Amino acid sequence: MQTKNVFPAILVILFSTANAANGPKTISSDLKTVTVFRSGAEMIHNASTQLFSGNNELVIEGISNSIDINSVQINCPPAVTILSIEFANNYLVAPETNARIRLLKDSAEKMQKESDKINVQLATTIDLLEVLKSNRELKGSQTGLSVAELMKLMEYYKTKSAELQNDLAAQKEKQKKLNESLGKINSQLKEEESKNTRHTGQLHLQLSVAVTGKYDFVVSYITPNAYWTPGYDIRVNDIKSPLKVIYKAKLVQTTGIDWKKVKLSLSTSIPNQWGNAPVLKSWFLAYINPVNVMDKSLAGNSIQSFNQVPDTLNDVVVTGNGIRLRGQNTMNANSAPVYVVNGAIMSPEEFSKISVTSIKSIRVLKDASAVAIYGSRASNGAVIITLKDGLEDYVSVTDNELNVTFDIDLPYDVPTNGKEQTATLKEFTVAANYKYYAVPRLDKDAYLLAEVADWEKLNLLPGDANIIFEGTYVGKSFIDPNSTFDTLNLTLGRDKRVVVKKEKLVDYSSVKFLGSNKLQKITYEITVKNNKQDTVRMLLKDQYPLSTLKEIEVELIEAGGAAINTDIGSLTWKLELVPGESKKLRFAYNVKYKKERVVNLN
Repeated sequence: MQTKNVFPAILVILFSTANAANGPKTISSDLKTVTVFRSGAEMIHNASTQLFSGNNELVIEGISNSIDINSVQINCPPAVTILSIEFANNYLVAPETNARIRLLKDSAEKMQKESDKINVQLATTIDLLEVLKSNRELKGSQTGLSVAELMKLMEYYKTKSAELQNDLAAQKEKQKKLNESLGKINSQLKEEESKNTRHTGQLHLQLSVAVTGKYDFVVSYITPNAYWTPGYDIRVNDIKSPLKVIYKAKLVQTTGIDWKKVKLSLSTSIPNQWGNAPVLKSWFLAYINPVNVMDKSLAGNSIQSFNQVPDTLNDVVVTGNGIRLRGQNTMNANSAPVYVVNGAIMSPEEFSKISVTSIKSIRVLKDASAVAIYGSRASNGAVIITLKDGLEDYVSVTDNELNVTFDIDLPYDVPTNGKEQTATLKEFTVAANYKYYAVPRLDKDAYLLAEVADWEKLNLLPGDANIIFEGTYVGKSFIDPNSTFDTLNLTLGRDKRVVVKKEKLVDYSSVKFLGSNKLQKITYEITVKNNKQDTVRMLLKDQYPLSTLKEIEVELIEAGGAAINTDIGSLTWKLELVPGESKKLRFAYNVKYKKERVVNLN
């Protein structure tokens, strides 16, 4: 018995020794899932390989070129013990050449060959012209040519010279166009190659394997070379409609790996790698500038989900393999329901091919309800399917206590080129009150503003917003979720059809001297006209000066019906103008000051 056990033990030792002698084993990994944070990303790879019993050295390639080594987690079967982990960059792996680059290189190569041929033709044509020019003089026995022969020779020279000159011009034009096209292709090739010029990372693992076999590894880690920033499109069709807020994500990654068909999630949090338990300290309240602490407060924001609550279904079962009705196995062809997909009736065979991830909602109609809509063919009921339309329908929102996660159900591609890729996440319809706003002392134009009340319930993140009004891009604004005001005012742009004009009335202004003082009266008139076809509401503001010196006295003598704020000297009019209406508003003030001094009253 003891003799029989010797050989297996020797074989195990031999296998282990041979495996160690062969050096490290290198395998590739497949990127499956990426969670992108406001700063950094968590990447999860799958890898599989055959390992022998004993000590093994394994190199897993296809890792990001920069990682937090402390965040690396490797899940493997219990039979594998990880002894050590080391990260290194791999500069020797050539970047993958995609079909686009190969096509451009082939086109550039063909054009270069064509250009070389044209260069040869040009050189030949130039040589022929030189030969023709060098032989145009009549020498020796040719001097006795008759007039007819001389004319024939001159005609030949003329025809041949013109032919060569035209050929030379055509070849140069062809070469010019070819060089222009070649330059464009080379520029595009450089652009494409810049997306793929990269290096990746690799993990070196020292393993102890109990049993020879094939093992699967799941590798996850945090990389700093990816991030996303929020952005918005604010769309307004007209001032009678609610505004639409389209929530977008601008995604950038330079991890060295092209993300291909990955399960992508976006999180509003920022990963914290510090593991110290929190300790309470004194909490002092103070006034703060919300803009300066904007980044610190991002992790505490959340985006409210506006997903519709699906109907309760008792008769439809959605499985990983598709959709079926309970009891479907016992149904015959005559008892099958009618399948309606996006309003169109579909056969059961086509219906069974629908991907579960493409379904937005399912509704079941029974008996009379189905017959009333779809006729007698729906006597056994109707299954109404609404498919997802657009990327936002594939985004599910998880509203956590401290952050929001957007899970995108579609496989996503993000190249490692450091350029922004924009993904649409959600679209909100928000009730808004529209008003025109003008401050002629600072700007002669009227601005259209959208007032959004209870905006804090949306829990928006700070970000730039593109303003699209009546189908036209009018500019950018900024959404500040840390605003302390009850109403969020979004500037939708200037409107030249609402005219605001301010002028100083010389006839109603005067200057008087009272002893050592100078009394100056200044009168302004503001004219507002509505050239639009709709009635507009306007908030008009202007200002009169204030004084902090005793020798300068200011008195508002005419406010023109405005609301007065004496703290800042502002005048506010709330106007409503019907189409074509104009209004004139007048205000005046006195300023008394020492006559030998100069005061800027403009």
